[in-house]
Amino acid sequence: MLQVALYEPEIPPNTGNIMRLCANTGCVLHLIKPLGFSLEDKQLRRAGLDYREFADVRVHESLDAMVAALNKPRIWTLSTRGTKTYTQAQFQKDDVLLFGPETRGLPVPLIDELGVHRCLRVPMLPDSRSLNLSNATALVLYEGLRQLGFPGMA
Repeated sequence: MLQVALYEPEIPPNTGNIMRLCANTGCVLHLIKPLGFSLEDKQLRRAGLDYREFADVRVHESLDAMVAALNKPRIWTLSTRGTKTYTQAQFQKDDVLLFGPETRGLPVPLIDELGVHRCLRVPMLPDSRSLNLSNATALVLYEGLRQLGFPGMA
């Protein structure tokens, strides 16, 4: 199953919405520290509704710790800097979709390290800055799930 990773997320409601998304799709959600909130945050709980208990959420001290825990998975980065659209990717089971913090996105050196050939973007109008993190995550995750035949989903 595809996995979602949030690198240093900042806004509790976005993470709560993504937690709910992962609970409803069976995808693991990885949170990479530092987090801009507590997992007990009221806004996070409100956005996630009662889905927190159904979501597989794993917290990692660093990106390297997550990569080690997942035994060096194939990682797709998502950034407005991407040269390929998310629909051009050929997703595979257990791929990780890595999204950056809301206010600054993924650092360029990190994108370079993971491979610019796996940096994807969501098409937008030229003067647009970015989409909401939870909206972008839903778009890309569902495209990956569609490519994989919506495994385990009715």
